[in-house]
Amino acid sequence: MTKFRYIIYALTLVIFACSDLEEEPVGLLAPEGFFKSPQDVQTVINGAYGNMATEAFWGRKLSLPLMLRSDMVTIGDVGTAARRIDHDRFTVSADNGMITAFWPKSYQIIAGANEAIAGAESLGLADEEINPVVAQAYFVRAYTYFHLVQLFGDIPYLDTPVDNLEEATKISKTSEAEVYTNIIADLKFAKEWLPDNQPTRALPSKAAAAGYLASVYLTMGDFPNAYTEAKYVIINEAKFNLELVADFQDLFDATKQQGQKESLFSIDFNGFSDGDTGRDYQGALTGIRANERTDGRTEIGEGWSVAVPSVKVYNTWDGRDYRKHVSLDTIGVFKGVVQPFSYFPTASALNIASAYCAKYTRFPGAVSLGNARGTEQNYSQMRYAEVLLIAAEALNETSPGTTEANGYVNRVRARARNRAGVLTNFPADVPTMSQDAFRTMVLEERKWELAFEFKRWYDIKRRNLGPQVFGAAGLENQTGFDPTRDYLLPLPSDELQRNPNLMPNNPGY
Repeated sequence: MTKFRYIIYALTLVIFACSDLEEEPVGLLAPEGFFKSPQDVQTVINGAYGNMATEAFWGRKLSLPLMLRSDMVTIGDVGTAARRIDHDRFTVSADNGMITAFWPKSYQIIAGANEAIAGAESLGLADEEINPVVAQAYFVRAYTYFHLVQLFGDIPYLDTPVDNLEEATKISKTSEAEVYTNIIADLKFAKEWLPDNQPTRALPSKAAAAGYLASVYLTMGDFPNAYTEAKYVIINEAKFNLELVADFQDLFDATKQQGQKESLFSIDFNGFSDGDTGRDYQGALTGIRANERTDGRTEIGEGWSVAVPSVKVYNTWDGRDYRKHVSLDTIGVFKGVVQPFSYFPTASALNIASAYCAKYTRFPGAVSLGNARGTEQNYSQMRYAEVLLIAAEALNETSPGTTEANGYVNRVRARARNRAGVLTNFPADVPTMSQDAFRTMVLEERKWELAFEFKRWYDIKRRNLGPQVFGAAGLENQTGFDPTRDYLLPLPSDELQRNPNLMPNNPGY
C-alpha cells in the first residue's frame, strides 16, 4: 500500500461543536512548527471530534441513511428530498447527495487523525508521555474507517498525511479485508494506551476501544475474539466505571446524559451551532408535522416527518415493553387537542398514521433552532447494553446453551423491566433454547434495545437479513432491495471522476 503525505494547510478545526471538549477554535493549521507538545496533538484530535459533530457527518448526512436503510424506519413525507427517499427505497445512485457529503467529511476526520499521529511522532517523546494522547487519534481513525468499510467495502485507505495532490488523485482502493486488519491494529493500540476512564464519554477510553474491537470482530464473524473483547469490558466494568442506566428513558433525556455511565463513546452536541456546524437534525427529521409542544417539554416546533417507523413496528413491538413507550410517540398535540397517531395525517398530509420516534424529540434539552435542529443531545455510539448483547451473541456461536450468554441478555432485560421506577415482569428472563433460537432472539433484542440508534442496518447487513426483513413478512416491505447490490453503497461519482483508479464502482452501480 502506497502512503502519501498531504499537509492540510486549510484544515478547519471545529472544536466548539463538542460541548465537553476544550473550546479553542483554530483557523488555518500549518503543521510545520505547530506541534510543540502533547496538548497540540490533543488540539488536532479535538478538531476531528468536532468534524464528527457536523451536519455532513453525524448531524444528518451519515446518521440519516443509516436509519433509513434499516427496516425500522421509512419515509413519512414523500415530498422530502429524493436523496433521502433513495436510501429508504434502495434506489441510490453514485451522485446521491448524502453520500457525496459524508464521504469527504469522513476523510477529513481521518486526515485530522493522521495529522495528529504524525505530529505526535515528530515530538520524539517517550511512549508513556505521548501514547495515551495519540491513542485517541488511532481510535478516531478506526471508528471512521469502520463506518466506511461497512458501507462501501473496498475503499481508499490512508494512514499518513498526504503532501502531493497529484499523487493523491492516483490512490487506488484497499481491499475490505486489509481495511479490517488496519482497523483492528488501530483499536489494539488504542486499547493498550487509552486510560481506563476519561473526564467525558466524548473522549474514548480503554473500554471504548475494546468495545469497538468486539463489534469489529462480530461484524467479521470472528466470534471467539468478539466474545473475548466484550468479556474484557464486562469483567472490568467497575474499573471502567460502566453500568446500565437504571431508567431507560434517562438515556435519551439530554438534561440527564452528562455523567451517565452507560455510554462507552458519544458524539456530543450542545444546543448551539454556527451554520450547520454543531447542528444535529434527528429531532427535526423524526418529529411529527404540525405537532404543538404544549405539554411542558422543551418548545421545539413541529417536526419534518422524514424518518418514521412503519406502523408495523408499533404493531409488532410488545406493548408491555417499557422500551416501546420510551422509543415511540403515539400521540400528538394539534390545536391544543391531544390526538392518537391515527389522526396524524389529518393534522398534516405530510404525516403517516404511525407512531413516531421519540428518542430525539421527547427531552432534547436546550434548543438553539426551530424544529430541534440544534439540541444538546449526546449520541452514544456504543452503549454498555450493546457490549452485553455482543458477548451473548458471540458466545452462543462458540458455546451454545450457556447460562452465561443468557445472563448477559437478562441484564439488559432486567433494566427494561424498570418502568420509570416501577418494576414489571416483562420482558421475562431468557429461557433455555437452541443455538438457532438464541441467535434469532438476540438479534431481536438488539432491534428493540437499540431501536433508532443507527445500528439496525449494520445488523441486517452482517447477518444477510435483507431478503427476510424487506420482504412481505418483514417490518418494511421494500421490493427494490437487491442483496447482490444493496448491502454496499456506491462510491461517490465525483470521487470517481477525480480519480479513475477507484473504478469500477461497487456491483450494480
